[in-house]
Amino acid sequence: MSTQLHPFHLAIPVDDLKAARHFYGEILGCPEGRTDELWTDYDLFGHQLVIHYTPRSEEKVYHNPVDGHDVPIPHFGVVLPWDVWENMAQRIKDAGVPFVIEPYIRFVGLPGEQATMFFLDPCGNALEFKSFKDINQLFAK
Repeated sequence: MSTQLHPFHLAIPVDDLKAARHFYGEILGCPEGRTDELWTDYDLFGHQLVIHYTPRSEEKVYHNPVDGHDVPIPHFGVVLPWDVWENMAQRIKDAGVPFVIEPYIRFVGLPGEQATMFFLDPCGNALEFKSFKDINQLFAK
């Protein structure tokens, strides 16, 4: 399979469109695309993210242990260039968004070494942003 990256499309549920639109548009800085009364498209680093209004769910939150941290399941995110990842980490800190997992380097000295951070949007969707100093480590075993 090719390691060339192609844009993906992801639709996520949000129970507060106003808060979600502020978060994705203002805090994350995603340009807004098409929008309607119950949904909005965003450009998430070249990928199409669509937030759709959905009433709040009482789903249980799950976590899996990874490198000594409890990773929220499900989650989504983007692999960013290193400097963009560092800027995003600072942007999230400056906005006062609490981290589920603070920015750190995971798998130090091992295949797949990466910078990662996890936080929630205002509707409880877990996001992970990561980066590799060597992008060839993305799928390293």
